[in-house]
Amino acid sequence: MALIDDLRRAAPRGQVRSEPALLRAYAQDGYTLAAVEPRAVVWPASAAEVAAVVRVLARHRVPLVARGGGTSLSGGATPVGGGVVVHLSRLNHILGVDTDAAIAEVEPGVVNAWVSQAAARRGYAYRPDPSSQQACTIGGNIGENAGGPHCLKYGVTLNHVLMADVVWADGHESRVGSLSGDGEGVDALALLVGSEGTLGLVTRAWVRLLPLAEADATVQAVFDTVEDASRTVSDVMAAGIVPAALEMMDQLAVSAVERGQFRVGYPADLGAVLLVEVDGLAEQVADEAAEVQAIAARHRVRSVRRAASPAERTLWWANRKTAFGAMGLISPDYYVQDGVIPRSRLPEALDAIGQVGRQRDIRIANVFHAGDGNLHPLLLYDGRDPKDVQRVQAAGHEVLDVCLALGGSVTGEHGIGVEKREDLAHQLTESEMAFQRAVKAAFDPLDLLNPGKIFLP
Repeated sequence: MALIDDLRRAAPRGQVRSEPALLRAYAQDGYTLAAVEPRAVVWPASAAEVAAVVRVLARHRVPLVARGGGTSLSGGATPVGGGVVVHLSRLNHILGVDTDAAIAEVEPGVVNAWVSQAAARRGYAYRPDPSSQQACTIGGNIGENAGGPHCLKYGVTLNHVLMADVVWADGHESRVGSLSGDGEGVDALALLVGSEGTLGLVTRAWVRLLPLAEADATVQAVFDTVEDASRTVSDVMAAGIVPAALEMMDQLAVSAVERGQFRVGYPADLGAVLLVEVDGLAEQVADEAAEVQAIAARHRVRSVRRAASPAERTLWWANRKTAFGAMGLISPDYYVQDGVIPRSRLPEALDAIGQVGRQRDIRIANVFHAGDGNLHPLLLYDGRDPKDVQRVQAAGHEVLDVCLALGGSVTGEHGIGVEKREDLAHQLTESEMAFQRAVKAAFDPLDLLNPGKIFLP
């Protein structure tokens, strides 16, 4: 085949594969409700090879999707256009950590946790920390504008990317952004972050590092009801405390994580658990941790305490961060949703989501970034039953309808992908959608970069 031969010449140090058994493995990502096999998968070994591959695909008018860790939960790396997967896992080097400038220079296939670990050894932190940080990559984080528990205080990926080298749809390369933070004209980097691979492919990025805090503390609060936990969240924020992270899990979520590897020993009959992390100067941390505990006590908390050691703190967070995967311990399959609501409307949102579950006869576990109202309902189902699949997909859209009705958004950090195209059309006006399509067309007039994502056909 001419295309395969041209790809092999473009990436002679890479690999180009097109056998059916392998293609099936790349038909989907972490969003398992959609699957389309690509025509081929190519692993370029350098930025120059990425550009050469993109030029070949542009010449053949063949679409492509960039792929990193494959952890997208909205189908961001699903090759719905039936094109070629450009796998960036071989561009996986941390090229430098400059503590004087507080910047790390990395390739897109670098795993998020690797950056955090390299920075920590030098007294710094890379703050975006998705729950999948042990597997997700910086390129994918940029594509989805990933967040994580610590985005409440420190911001999402956009706030931590200073500059990037990019391969555009026609295969030409350029650099966007600036290490100084100053830009000229339209901020192309800001457009690129969160564009889900539809505007360009990042081949190198310079990310911001922050000094590790002098001290930190994590408070665990166990409640009999979600309502009491939600009121505690509101009062913590109203008190002027800006936690580094503020997370909640409900009873069903806790029942799953307590069967997993990182068992905390939560009571089986709790209503909800809050984890509140504060960091900063040692005296400030001590005061804020005490105030969080006092606020929780005013809302009928069953138990509240501060982690007694770094090991205990690490256990609590490991327990929380394995919540998605732990659903496999209580259900054959699960579907993760991602919507945002105003923090003050948490009780209403959770009640309405519960009603969706009861009406659809679907169990829904709730795990979310309570501090910024970013909900992650986990809808449990059996993928072997086609009716169950239909039911859970319908319930997922209804959950997002709840978020919109309460003045929220259809995504906080997982992106639109193929999953939420219909929901985005409900959120945005026709003129807003037209503007976004025009931006896409300006960067990718032939619609070759990750087609079929974000917008309805």
